[in-house]
Amino acid sequence: MQIFHHPTFNFVKYRWQALFISWAIIIAGVVMIWTKGIPLGVEFSGGTQVLLQFDGARPSIDVVRTALDKNFPGGGQNVVVQTYGTEAQREIMVRVPHTGRESGTELLQTAHQIQDAVKAANLGAFTVAGTDVVGPVVGEELTSKGTWAFGLSLFFILLYLWFRFELSFAVGATVATLHDILITMAFLMFFRYDMSLNIIAALLTMTGYSTNDTIVIFDRIRENLRGMRKDNIKDIVNVAVNQTLNRTIITGGTALLSVIALYFFGGEVLRGFAFTMIVGIITGTYSSVFIAAAIVTFWRHGQGGARIISQAPALAPAKPQATARQRKGARGGPRAS
Repeated sequence: MQIFHHPTFNFVKYRWQALFISWAIIIAGVVMIWTKGIPLGVEFSGGTQVLLQFDGARPSIDVVRTALDKNFPGGGQNVVVQTYGTEAQREIMVRVPHTGRESGTELLQTAHQIQDAVKAANLGAFTVAGTDVVGPVVGEELTSKGTWAFGLSLFFILLYLWFRFELSFAVGATVATLHDILITMAFLMFFRYDMSLNIIAALLTMTGYSTNDTIVIFDRIRENLRGMRKDNIKDIVNVAVNQTLNRTIITGGTALLSVIALYFFGGEVLRGFAFTMIVGIITGTYSSVFIAAAIVTFWRHGQGGARIISQAPALAPAKPQATARQRKGARGGPRAS
């Protein structure tokens, strides 16, 4: 399937504009994290999360919060209350972070106290649609493992690409992957999604997706370095990106349609995962073209294909094979004239 026939877009020309946009989004995300912090799900923060589904109309957030302030032991100052799902689902999520080193029994008792507080306020009949109870030790362990997963994945990506290509390509792919993570984190902060195991899984998935997309472009750049020895590195990169453009759009578009469907029809539990994948696929495709390839052009500035290939160690010239007559003469010694 051909979307573009012989495209000749000058992607490298806009690499500075692309870097400016990326830096603007990343800085805005850092400011959000600095001022408001990262909203952690119960898996990482530890505590108790109860999902209440009301039989009648869903009460407002302020009404539920007032009920918890009056009837919850110790007040509801640290309790997080938010709507969950669509209006038709009539669900309210209540989360109580852990304080101190509560045991599993105490955390489970907190879930019952939440239910009792809502019942005492006469907000209507409801059922408990789900309960998550995570101790602080488990939350700290999950945080540590998630951090290690990210660090090791980036390290092995750099190592693999360095082995398969060379350092400039490895640095470009690693910087592009870090870029994707930071951009996606920024959008998660803008829309205030809680950092949960689902989102960690989505971040790791989009990391692999972005790297695969980058490798496809790098493979074509490496092939063009041999066939376009007299061209500038910018022209070589532009040709490579245009040659893979149809594949990039078709692959990215198909994956994007799948996660968009998951976002709208997968339910509230998978909404954070789907949102992360949507942003990750878009920024992963964008970074493969404008970030990873741009790093290669910066690294090899002023070099052409001939100079790049000439940097590789030259093989010793093969010695010409002796003819049969010469070998015979060598065995029989000098011949009389």
